[in-house]
Amino acid sequence: MPKVSIVIPCYNQGEFIEEAVESALAQTFRDFEIIVVNDGSTDEVTNRLLASFKKPQTSIITTENQGVAMARNTGILHARSEYILPLDADDRIGTTYLEKGVAILDRDPEVGIVYCLAECFGARQGRWDIPDFSGWGMRFTNLIFCSALFRKADWEKAGGFNSNMKKGWEDWDFWLSLLEMDKKVFRIPEPLFYYRVAAGSRERSMGRSAKVEMHVQLMRNHSRLFPFQSRILLELYYLLRDSNLYRMAKKVRIPYLIGNNISNKQ
Repeated sequence: MPKVSIVIPCYNQGEFIEEAVESALAQTFRDFEIIVVNDGSTDEVTNRLLASFKKPQTSIITTENQGVAMARNTGILHARSEYILPLDADDRIGTTYLEKGVAILDRDPEVGIVYCLAECFGARQGRWDIPDFSGWGMRFTNLIFCSALFRKADWEKAGGFNSNMKKGWEDWDFWLSLLEMDKKVFRIPEPLFYYRVAAGSRERSMGRSAKVEMHVQLMRNHSRLFPFQSRILLELYYLLRDSNLYRMAKKVRIPYLIGNNISNKQ
């Protein structure tokens, strides 16, 4: 059995999928499999490409459209490995990501999530400036991108990616599930993940009310982390974060004070 399964959901992303797969095949750590899940693509080019897609260590699963959370679950369900690495079809990973991530998981059984620094490419270039991980910070923004290594056993215990996160943030929701299981988080201090920035991404196109609704769903899903739930404070948080005043608010730490206020009530 392979040590790692790299699971790549693909919905109408045929123009990028080969880049993602090639970045996986270039890994210095060789004991892995790649599972591409064609999530009911409607694009003829994508379907034609995946129907004849033949790459080493790579299998294709075709399903009806389920959304990214369930597509990941489908791929992981078929995975034969101990460790899982999700990878979106338009992103890439650095050549030593698996080598370094696997070593960390092997060394410390209490670590449940391994990720790294990241860089952007596409419409925006350069380092992806993600704040350092903190447990309380994860309650208010996702500090871990989707392509992090975790244990399949923990995925099973958590019940997989949550199907009620249909509009996005399914990876954030899943990381919170692992934090509820008291799993440790390790960040490799070098950029080994490459995130494609495209106009009209889910996050950029999402309105404030939708963000509040999804954050409320996160709270409902993870009541242990959110024993005090305040929609009013969430409204204020996203009003500040999405406004032109956000830079000023960050300087005086208003969003963080809101987060601390909620966290301190636990």
